[in-house]
Parts: sequence; C-alpha cells; structure tokens
Amino acid sequence: MKIITLLTVIFITDFTLFTLLVNGYGSSSTLAIGHGSQTVCGIVAEESRQRIQCFGRNGSVLIQPNFSYEGISGGKDFFCGLSSGGSSFFCWDSVFSVKRVYFNTSVRLRDLSVGEDHVCAIRNDTGFVDCWRGQNGNFPSPVIPEKFQSLTSGNGFSCGILSSNQTIHCWRIKNDIAFDIQNKFGNISMLSLNAGDSHVCGFSTNGSLICNGNNASGQLDFPSSLNSTGVLESSSLALGLNHTCAITKPNSSVVCWGGNGGFTGNVTQGVPFESLVAGSDFTCGLTTANLSVICWGAGFSMNTTTNSSNGLPLPKIIPGPCTQSLCSCGVYPDSDTLCSGSGNICRQCESDIKTPSTPPPLPPSPSSPPQEPRRQTFWTARNKGLLAFAIVGSVGTLLGICTLIYCLRVGICCCRQKKIHNSVQPTITRGNSNPTQSGSGSLTPPFSRSSTIRRQTSLAMRRQRSGTSSIRGDRAQEFSLSDLALATNQFSLENKIGGGSFGLVYKGKLSDGRKVAIKRVENSSKLKKLQEKESAFQTELEFLSRLHHKHLVGLVGFCVEKDERLLVYEYMKNGALYDHLHSMSNVEKSSSIFNSWKMRIKVVLDAARGIEYLHVYAVPPIIHRDIKSSNILLDATWTGKVSDFGLSLMGPEVEGESMSMKAAGTVGYMDPEYYSLNVLTPKTDIYCLGVVLLEVLTGKRAILKDEDDGGNLIRMVEFVVPKIANGELWDLLDVRVGKPEGNEAEAVELAAYTALRCVSVEGKDRPTISDIVANLDRALLLCEEMDFDGITIVSE
Repeated sequence: MKIITLLTVIFITDFTLFTLLVNGYGSSSTLAIGHGSQTVCGIVAEESRQRIQCFGRNGSVLIQPNFSYEGISGGKDFFCGLSSGGSSFFCWDSVFSVKRVYFNTSVRLRDLSVGEDHVCAIRNDTGFVDCWRGQNGNFPSPVIPEKFQSLTSGNGFSCGILSSNQTIHCWRIKNDIAFDIQNKFGNISMLSLNAGDSHVCGFSTNGSLICNGNNASGQLDFPSSLNSTGVLESSSLALGLNHTCAITKPNSSVVCWGGNGGFTGNVTQGVPFESLVAGSDFTCGLTTANLSVICWGAGFSMNTTTNSSNGLPLPKIIPGPCTQSLCSCGVYPDSDTLCSGSGNICRQCESDIKTPSTPPPLPPSPSSPPQEPRRQTFWTARNKGLLAFAIVGSVGTLLGICTLIYCLRVGICCCRQKKIHNSVQPTITRGNSNPTQSGSGSLTPPFSRSSTIRRQTSLAMRRQRSGTSSIRGDRAQEFSLSDLALATNQFSLENKIGGGSFGLVYKGKLSDGRKVAIKRVENSSKLKKLQEKESAFQTELEFLSRLHHKHLVGLVGFCVEKDERLLVYEYMKNGALYDHLHSMSNVEKSSSIFNSWKMRIKVVLDAARGIEYLHVYAVPPIIHRDIKSSNILLDATWTGKVSDFGLSLMGPEVEGESMSMKAAGTVGYMDPEYYSLNVLTPKTDIYCLGVVLLEVLTGKRAILKDEDDGGNLIRMVEFVVPKIANGELWDLLDVRVGKPEGNEAEAVELAAYTALRCVSVEGKDRPTISDIVANLDRALLLCEEMDFDGITIVSE
C-alpha cells in the first residue's frame, strides 16, 4: 500500500509539471524578433554550441559572444539571450553591439522576457522577478513578494502567473494597460500567458483561450471555433502590435486574427509549425518539416533572396531549449542530434489541459466580482486517472513481490556484481583480494564464458536507464572477430594506440568507413585474471550500452566470440589529456593548441559535465571510481570525454548515503577517505577530478619526485596544495602555457580554488559536481571574454 501511495504522489507531481510553449512579442523562445529593425534571430541546431544567428536587412549575422543559449526574446530595437544554465544574459542593439546585462553563477535566471524597451526574468532561487532597462533604465520589479511561475512582457508592462494560485499579476511604468489587463483576468487560474504590444492572451486551467487588453484592431476577437475544435495545448501563441496568431489542431496549421486582415494569405497554407513568434506587424514561424523560419504579415518586407515562401536564409533552429533535466513528457524526435549531444529537447505536455466543449467564460464585468473557472470536468478526469493508476500500481506491486520471492529463492538479489579495473596506469585494490567476492561477502560461482557472457550481453542490450540522455542499447552493434581483425589489419602493431591491464587498444576502420578504437581483452591462463577481465568487460558493456552523453566516450559495438572479448568505441583523434600534459612531444612543442588556459579549462569542464551526468542525471547514479587524465579523451574537435568504466559502480539512490566498498583506483588519484575507510560516495570522483584539475594547472604528474626530500616519490596533491594555500599559485603554473593576465588570471585562480576544495581530505568538505561545473563554466566564460577580436562587452 505504501508503494501505491508513493507512486500516486509521483504521478500527481508529474501530472502538474508541464510546459506550454507560448512565444511572441515578449516571451522567451528559441526564436525572436527585433521588430524595430526587422531582425529575426534563432538558436542554431545541430552544433556543439547552441549559438544565436540573426537575419535582417543587411543579411545574416553570427552573434558574439559565441556561447550556448537556452532562450532569446526581442523588443523594439534590441533583443536579449539567456545563456545555457541561466547564469548570464546578453543584449544586442540594432547593429549587434553586445552588452552583458547580468552575470551571477549563484543566482540563475529563467523565463527571460523582453518588452518594448525593458527586460525581466525570474530568479531560480526565490521565484521572484527582477527587471532591467526601460525608460530611464529603471523599469520596476513587481512590488509584491510573490513567486512567479512564468513571465511575459509587452509595451511598457509585464505580466506573470503567480505560483501560489495561478492568477495573473501585471505591473507597468508608463500606462494603465497592465492594471486593466489584470482586472479583466480577475481570479481566473491560468496555465500560460503571452503578451503583445498592449494585449495578452493565454490558456486557463480548464483549457479556455482568453484574451484581454486593447482590441482596436480586433486582436482579441479570436474565431469561436478555436474553443470548440481546440487550440493545441502545447502549441504557440504569437501576439504583435494589433494581431494574434495561433497553431491549431489537428495539423499544426496557423490561424491569425486582427491586424485589419493583413495576416491572411497563402504563405502558411498547408505548412505545419512547431512555434510562432511575433513582431509589431509581422509574424514568423518555425516549420515542422525542416525547422526553417517562414515570416509573413503586412510589415514583413525584407528581401530574403529566397523563394516566394518567405523562408529566411537561417540555419536549422532548435524547437526548444536543450536541457539536462528529466523530460516528464518524453523527448523531442532526433533531440540528441539537434542538441549535438549536449542535452535533450523535452516534448511539451499535451494531456494536462482539458479542451472545453463550450465557449470560454466572458471577462467579468466591473460591477460583478470575477468568477472562478469551472473545475468539475478537470477534477473528475483526474480522479478517474488516479483510480486507473492505483489499479495498475496494485498489479505492479503484486508482480514485484512475486519477482522478489523468486530472486530470493534463486539467490540473485543478494549479490552485487564486482567491478574490476582495466585502466592503463597502475592501480591498487585494498581489502579482500578474492576477485570473485562482492562487497557483501557473497561469492560468485564459476561460469562458462561463452554461454554466460552472451546471455548477460543480451540482457544489457535490452535494459534501459531513465535520465536525460537517450538509450544506446539499440545502437550498439555486435561484430564478428573477422570484421574487427579486418578493420585493424589483423591487429597489427602499427595500429596499436594503447594498452593496459585490460588488454590492448587498436585503431581500426570499419567496412562502412567509420574510424573506431577497438579494445581487445588479453586472454589469461589464470582463473583470477580471467574473471577480472570478464567482469571488466561486462561492466563497460553494461554501462556504455545504456548511456549516451556528449562528454562520455560512445560505445559503437562489441564482439563475443569463443574466448575473445572486444569493445568498439568511437575514435578519439586527439588522444588522452594525459598525453598532452606529460608526453615529451608536447613538452618540446610550445605552440601546441593545448597550451592555452582556455583550452585546458574547457577540457576539464567537459569532463566535469560528463561526471555530472553520471552523478545527477543517471538513475540510479553512477560512480566512476577512476577519473584521471588518461581516462579523459579528446575527439577531433578537442571535446573532452570520460572513458574507461571498468571500475564503475551504481551509487546510492538516496543523496548523502554511502556504500561500504573495497577501495580501488589509481595511485595518485585515490581519495584518501575512500582508501582508508572503504566508504564510497560520489565525492570519491570529486577528489579524482580535483587531482586532474591540479595536473592541468601545474603540468605536474599525479605522482612526482620531491627534490626537497632526496627525490622520493610523493603525491602531487601533498606537494602542490600547501604552496597554493601559501599564495604561491603563480609559481606553480605550467610554464608552457604562459602567465595568465586580466580575466584569464581570474579564471585560473577560480579553477585553482575549485581544485583545492575538491581535494579536501574529508568528502563532506568537497563541492558537488554541479558546483564544479558552475565554477569552471564561469572560468571559461572569463577566458572567452579575452577572445572577442575587438568586441567589447560592457556590463550594465
């Protein structure tokens, strides 16, 4: 019964977490219009960074700084973009001069909303709204201490939906339109809201489309059929100066009203759209077919030098922000490609609003108090849904109990598979040396390699893990040994690119032309070594077949044939971080691309993002246990990716819990708390990453000779940390990179401070991986501000 109750709570919580994509004059989207200059801007898809590109009267413009953005919004003569993660936003004028208006990694923003000449956004920490610019640069923030659910802005006013009761609150600076709009909405609970110049439309909680405000050109007079056939709950509204457009069921077509008839024509007929955005006197839409941008309306007069469809010469635009968060209503098709592996685009939830069969309630008259919307239909449907869910949950619970009894009888629920190391550098293991013994003390029986591995491999391919990344089980390909022998020229020495305790790694080229790295398990006559390698193979295959992330090395396939075990990975052209830091070729090569602080910080940030996925977004979380510079690989674009999951374990599902586990890892990177107490937490990976960060800053190996102690070997942490604490950081920095100056010096100092916290002796004193990502992201931002080729960013 407790399980049913818990599942019901989860269901109710998920049921109410939905997002409506309503884009327009003053709401955040991936498409925006600076209507005073007739400039259309979008966030570009299928690139490593979700950058902004614009098209206007003077042609196409690539916007600087070249960061990743999650949302943009346009006003009259400028538009603004919110960086991915919400720590900063930038604004550009009609000639694309850039100003950084906000930067704070501690207080992040969402729902960036640009009105005619002001900007507002919601603070993630409190839900309160802050505003900038406006007349005389002082557009007011709302005076009420209320949390806001969403936000939109028009000409001289802003409105938002309150989190407490979903009613509308508006505020203004130069006219009374805001108060008029707020009074007409009254106490109606709203799910979405979108502003035009001087009118506002949105969906109520019972699915009604409601519009209030100025109606001089009929912009409030939507066709009555929209509330009988139903505007798609997840579709777009776009509001301009005196017109409104919307996407309707069932074919995602566009209907517009108001604007003195200037928004009807053949341009949009038969064209399905993902989203819409409006300027003062024209509207643009993102097409479903190829994510291109089409514009129409009386005020659209740009010469696009394209066909008569008014398609703009912009690249493919993403239909929603790329996020690392869980998607409660599924993932947008081809999301991983559109985000280039840096997250997913969440589908919009369509089942949370009941489409009414009757016209919407009339706006309350001044003489009568506003009425609450009808909720009977909504709650009746919800109760039926909960009843059905409870029945399904009861059946699931019964099946779960039967499964548990079966597991206990056959003995497969009490043993945890041991994860064995397969790294390149020397490793150590403490505790019971029997490799077949799990942390709980249970013994793993002997097995038949060919039969057991194939059965377990099949299971690994079928399993799925929830999280923000797509499942790779259906992507891993099974190869024959002859295929891989042919790809490596019979595993020739000239194709050998690495090796370790697991075996040798070869560069190969598959029959379809793909370059790959092939890891071949070294056969052993000793049963202990055989079982260790078998377990390492299983671990890597199990984890990498499920997980896919831009900063994790991708698994292409595997081979299980007789006594042969091989894993096939994506080929990492630029090798390991370790080689660029410590190989003699790089020591002598002062012009190496890696000898810049920006590049070094970027690679560690890449690795940190991969670890963040493992710790935060994988369910249950995963502890890598062997983060080191030789396990951070670099692809052809110098993107850092975490590799080698032979030691990885599923971590505790409850945050803050630990596991009793024999210590294992690599000398120099080992967490001292884990080594001495055999207590494993995600903070073990944090310590390892801190050592890597110190490697990157100093150029020193994890184990080095202490010249002050007769050349005895010492952990690099013991040598470096006291000196940095004594203010000797600048004397320790890698001389190959050069002395950092200006913002770059601030970035290096921030990275060093972060590293010191990571290598704290006690895990409780170390930061979380998300804290590290935020700090390194800020450090990289400081470095990039040095690279704008004459572009000056002025903070307001």
